[in-house]
Amino acid sequence: MEIFKIYSFQFTLINLIDLVLLTAVIYQLYRMLKGSLAFNMMAGLLTIYVAWLVVRFFKMPLMETVLGEFTKVGFLAILIVFQQEIRKFLLLIGRGRLAGENQSIFRFLPWNWKVEKNFNTNYEDIADACEVLASNYTGALIVFPKTSEMKFIGASGEVLDAHISKKLLLSIFNKTSPLHDGAVIIANSKIKAANAVLPVSENPEYQNKYGLRHLSAIGITEQTDAVALIVSEERGTMAYAKEGKVTENMSRQEILDFLTKEFSHDMLSAR
Repeated sequence: MEIFKIYSFQFTLINLIDLVLLTAVIYQLYRMLKGSLAFNMMAGLLTIYVAWLVVRFFKMPLMETVLGEFTKVGFLAILIVFQQEIRKFLLLIGRGRLAGENQSIFRFLPWNWKVEKNFNTNYEDIADACEVLASNYTGALIVFPKTSEMKFIGASGEVLDAHISKKLLLSIFNKTSPLHDGAVIIANSKIKAANAVLPVSENPEYQNKYGLRHLSAIGITEQTDAVALIVSEERGTMAYAKEGKVTENMSRQEILDFLTKEFSHDMLSAR
């Protein structure tokens, strides 16, 4: 069914749907890449491609040959350079998060059901421990995976399977503890690992702004769907990281509200 016509091109309903879907995908990619090192790389690749089209149009054989070689390996380069972003994009699709921040377009599908697995997580003790650590200017980094336990990353530290308690978290992050430098991973209401080594963000926006603990929190939330809590050793403040972004100067209640909100929408029962 023809909707309208521009010169010789006829716009049908299918063309319109096609255009809307393409726009949505491009917008989501822009949201993920904006402000990152990958965004600058993408701009560079697009510049090379546009330049190749221009020299091809004006029939400049030498430049066309040189730039053509770049475009031939362009797809492979995208897979290598943007592997983290591609993984994140596929993760968003799998979790049905393209519709919005806390909305899932596939949340009622069976493989997305969460059968009350987070109801027993002791968020009160976690928030209390962070508050005490901040008041003592003791650094801490706690990661909360959503779709996996991060066993591979956990294996880089000390693998545990301990119940969550304020005293245990304070002991782990005590400055004299051999486990205090790395991250604690909490999944399925258990402390799964301590002193874990996390990937560090390469985002130039944060490189000169934050230390290693914050960059690690940003890095793990850039590459996975996890969220992270950070206690700054220098400033004695609490913050959280989500999707590669940091929110600072949080109070105990704000930390508690954040964790409750972040995981409560995943607690769908299969009834």
